[in-house]
Amino acid sequence: MPRIQRGTREYQLVTLALFLGALSIYASLYVTQPILPLLSADFGITPAQASLSVSTATISMAISQVLVGPVADSLGRKPIMTVAVLATGVIGLVASRTVAFGPFLFTRFLQGLVMAGLPATAMAYLAEEIDPQHLGAAMGLYISGNSLGGLGGRIISGSVAEFWGWRGAVAAIGVVSLVCALWFARALPPSRNFRAQPLQLRRLVHSLFGAVRDPLLRALYLVGFMAMGSFVALYNYVSYHLMAPPYSLSAALVGWIFLLYLAGTFSSALMGRLSDQYGRAPMLALSLGIELAGAAIALAGPLLVKIGGIAVFTFGFFGAHSIASSWVGQRARHDKGAASALYLFTYYMGASIAGTVAGLFWMRFGWPGVVGFIACLLATAVGLAALARKLSAGTETVSTID
Repeated sequence: MPRIQRGTREYQLVTLALFLGALSIYASLYVTQPILPLLSADFGITPAQASLSVSTATISMAISQVLVGPVADSLGRKPIMTVAVLATGVIGLVASRTVAFGPFLFTRFLQGLVMAGLPATAMAYLAEEIDPQHLGAAMGLYISGNSLGGLGGRIISGSVAEFWGWRGAVAAIGVVSLVCALWFARALPPSRNFRAQPLQLRRLVHSLFGAVRDPLLRALYLVGFMAMGSFVALYNYVSYHLMAPPYSLSAALVGWIFLLYLAGTFSSALMGRLSDQYGRAPMLALSLGIELAGAAIALAGPLLVKIGGIAVFTFGFFGAHSIASSWVGQRARHDKGAASALYLFTYYMGASIAGTVAGLFWMRFGWPGVVGFIACLLATAVGLAALARKLSAGTETVSTID
């Protein structure tokens, strides 16, 4: 069947539907991050326990993401994505009505499982349905939905929680997600170029094993783990830090801290371009070094300096993630899908594990303990970047154009 051309009504429907679907998924994934102190107060739990509301969703999403791809190859793209976005909104509304932390965590686990249906499938849908000449623009709009969803979800959550508590915040994101999901289900055109394949779990296992044999890929997976782990650790506990004396900021003001994500929109494109010119390995190490420097600056006492440090940290993280994820796709000669899935698996596992472990450092040592933990993760990641440079020696080409 002919591919969808840019400028047509179908193209507009596809890009808007996937933009809203991504916004729904990522707003829901990180809805609890700015309101962790409110969860601690309401349920009478520690910061580390409250952080499980983020970690539980990311870890179930990481596991599900590896498995959903082959299912979508068999059952179809749109059905899987439609179930994912609709179920995410419905479960979010249920989560807002739970009265104990255990059931709340269970709803977050279920959300993570169903959320994976969109990111694991959307890129394949676009590649099959959009004309190759216009695929980059369509993919860019989808990715922007990812970042704006994560950013908007955090800001809305923090702002609503100021007036209606954490339940109101979770319910608000649930309503937004459900509205986006209904538009998605109605507007997204059915697949025309999809060809169903038999579900072959044996082939999936073979592909995953193939994607871990390369030591360079293994190093990049671990870089993703460390970088994302440090990123979530900082943003999980900065809300506790800033809502306590001497800053005593409100939940709404803390939610606006996440506007610093916009630094990542700039750095991911810039560092990706510089990695083409100077090589991925040195620019990956530089990005991780910037992230580490930002964490150190965030130890400063003055609020504006601290916020500047978090902005530098965010700039470095998105640069490192952009380089590492693209390097995985370039390095994998075969089983590119499996390699990308494993990178995302370790990436979200880093968010889950480090985001919770950092809570133990917060409870024992406060903000300096969290930053110290982050510094250890990033120092390890810099070492892995040096190893990646050694393993890739002689295999990288760089641009000669200044």
